[in-house]
Amino acid sequence: MKIIHHVIFWICISILLIIIFGKELQSFITSFYFISMLLPVIISTSYFFNFVLVPKYLLKKRYMQFVLYMLYTLIVSMYMEMIVITLSFIILANYQYSNLSPIIYDVFVMAVLLYFVVFLNAFILMIIRSHKRQGELNWLKEQKGKFEIGHLIVRSERRNRKIDFDDIRYLESLADYVRIFVSDQKNIITKEKISSFEGRLPDNFLRVHRSFIVNKNKIESFSKEEVRIDGQDIPISRTYKNKTLNELSKNENAGELSGH
Repeated sequence: MKIIHHVIFWICISILLIIIFGKELQSFITSFYFISMLLPVIISTSYFFNFVLVPKYLLKKRYMQFVLYMLYTLIVSMYMEMIVITLSFIILANYQYSNLSPIIYDVFVMAVLLYFVVFLNAFILMIIRSHKRQGELNWLKEQKGKFEIGHLIVRSERRNRKIDFDDIRYLESLADYVRIFVSDQKNIITKEKISSFEGRLPDNFLRVHRSFIVNKNKIESFSKEEVRIDGQDIPISRTYKNKTLNELSKNENAGELSGH
């Protein structure tokens, strides 16, 4: 989740609990005070659990360490909660312990409910992570499938033409047609939209312009305005500039390209 989603989530939880326990305690101010005092401990516990214990131990199948550190986390968190609750009781009761008993039960229920929220939040985040990971796996399978095929089939001159991915230099849009430049210096023209090729090409192909898709492995050099393939300068449009330069910089750092 994005930061704004986390903020909205905890604001909603806080408002909901303030309303629920405000009615029980017959004072929304008292409820707000307890929630405000308890929430930092709960949020700290939640994010330590979700972003340290889960990815570092649970997702890596280190179950013994996960259970052990989870118990430590809960013990420390509960001690902190007890300290916060005790201090809150003393302050709200004007240091008169005899005034504490009417609200003790409700506040402990509040603390238990907040821990329930922690694990509910953890469950939601795990579902999101699982969905994201599944999406990444599907994408990798799709890319692997493209590489295993190793070629593109296009309709040209009333025939189906087979073109190896590695032979393709770049593709150029010609309105309702696409010209495919291949390694043997021949051009293959097919009646398709250039956008239809984006999903059929492996990830070493990069769209740099509304009219051009290039094979990153064939780029001889590049600048902020253009890439060069086989001595031809291909423009980089403003729309695709940031993505193109980021991708090419990655390849340059990996030693695949030389830029100027």
